[in-house]
Amino acid sequence: MSNKKKVSIVRFLNAKITSTISISLVLVLLGLTILILFMGKGLSQYMKENTSFNVMLSSDVSDARITAIRKNLDAQPFVKSSRFISKEEAKDQLIKDLGEDPEELLGYNPAQDCIEIFLHAAYTNNDSIRMINEVIRQEHNVTDLLYQQEAIDLINNNLSKLMTVLLILAIILSFISFALIRNTIRLSIYSKRFLIHTMKLVGATPAFIRKPFLVHNVYTGIVAGLVANGILWLLLSYFSREYVSMEPIVNMTDLVIVFGIVILLGVLITTMATAFAVNRYLKMQTDQLYYI
Repeated sequence: MSNKKKVSIVRFLNAKITSTISISLVLVLLGLTILILFMGKGLSQYMKENTSFNVMLSSDVSDARITAIRKNLDAQPFVKSSRFISKEEAKDQLIKDLGEDPEELLGYNPAQDCIEIFLHAAYTNNDSIRMINEVIRQEHNVTDLLYQQEAIDLINNNLSKLMTVLLILAIILSFISFALIRNTIRLSIYSKRFLIHTMKLVGATPAFIRKPFLVHNVYTGIVAGLVANGILWLLLSYFSREYVSMEPIVNMTDLVIVFGIVILLGVLITTMATAFAVNRYLKMQTDQLYYI
């Protein structure tokens, strides 16, 4: 193999690798944005489903009645899980919070038996909570339903604003990503502009000229998407290992969807950018090719 041919192959591989890496990094940025959107949704669900509601029980309630109440609550469609908190357990928590035993001060244990319930995320809005309050209070031996309304309002309002901001950010970054990938592909096709023009002169149709460029960059988009997904996986693994587990916020199904979207966007954006770039050179006259 001649030195000239070796140099051409090396230049081609360098250009190919550089283009793929550039597209991969842009897809990482886009993938992070999509992942944050899913994380926002997961965080919203996680916070809502970990907000507790205390069903307060009367002092004369029997163990059998407690079991029956809890069984009825677990059967409700709005209850995700529940647990019983006895007077003694509640008193121990008061001692931790207050730093002293309230029974020594008052002469009796002020705590009540209660059942702590956690709702499904879809039922943590104000309308549903009012309905739930009415349903639970109909139970015999239930004296009250305690929950932090301010905390629930804060979660609902702030998470709604957060999702709006993330959606706007995702749209902006999508345009930026498309522009960056388009420029990268335009540069890779720029060196082939005279070849495109030559093919046009010998009678090749625009579709015939575009096809090899499109096929080539579809593979580039797939490879770049896979590389980007690998980088995203490493970032998530590092963050989960060093800081906090992401499993409660982003499940495996969400990750598969995100990775699929990244590869799909890699193919779509590279295909569109390639079509635009090739069409640009197809429309140029011979003298214009020397001044771009």
